[in-house]
Amino acid sequence: MARVKGALSTRKRRNKTLKLAKGYFGAKSKLFKTAKEAVMKSGNYAYVGRRLKKRDFRRLWITRISAAAKINGMNYSTFMNGLKKAGVAINRKMLAELAVSDAAGFASLAKTAKKALEK
Repeated sequence: MARVKGALSTRKRRNKTLKLAKGYFGAKSKLFKTAKEAVMKSGNYAYVGRRLKKRDFRRLWITRISAAAKINGMNYSTFMNGLKKAGVAINRKMLAELAVSDAAGFASLAKTAKKALEK
């Protein structure tokens, strides 16, 4: 049986890692061992960052909705409760967009929420 050498596949694997480490400072972009460590660590940071981004955007949307709700004479929780009781199913991202770009539309939603709470 013929002997199989693994040089080609090893070189491919190492070049893949070095390509991912392109632009890193110093030896992290040149040496395989340090590049592998840096790529693994950056992969972990990216994974965590993708989850943190969702949290951060939700916090931003809630802050914007809260500010707009205060302008219309109610706090965030009563506004959201009123919308729920009124049967308005609109997500926080769109509510925040309305609060920023269309104040009149948000004010009408606030009226709807107030009416639903009075009932």
